Amino acid sequence: MITLAMLIGAALVAAASAIHLHLWATGYRAIPTIGPLFLVQGIVGSTLAVVLAASRRLFAVIAAAGFMVATIGGLLLSVYVGLFGFMDSLAAPFAGLSLAVEGVGALMLATVGVVLLVGHRPLDSVEDRA
Repeated sequence: MITLAMLIGAALVAAASAIHLHLWATGYRAIPTIGPLFLVQGIVGSTLAVVLAASRRLFAVIAAAGFMVATIGGLLLSVYVGLFGFMDSLAAPFAGLSLAVEGVGALMLATVGVVLLVGHRPLDSVEDRA
């Protein structure tokens, strides 16, 4: 179950990266500072997705969850405050989809991380203690 959740998390990280690479390719690349950050985000996210799927290690889960949270934070910061002189909008193409993918991914990966940190106990071991 944990492996499946990690693989779904990796797919969500890859999807978020694909969204940012698509946006970069279709116009965001022309925005100073933001454009290069979208490209870096796409590359780093793609790399994290592969590392998470291939290694299935706690460090990759934590890095991928942090990446998703940071991505959400960057979008919300650019919408409500502005980022590097750029103001975005939640009505921008893919903003809602990006928030949904990243939110679900962050929650899933955070849950996996907690389970790995606490240690997964089979149900019969809980019953044995009762």
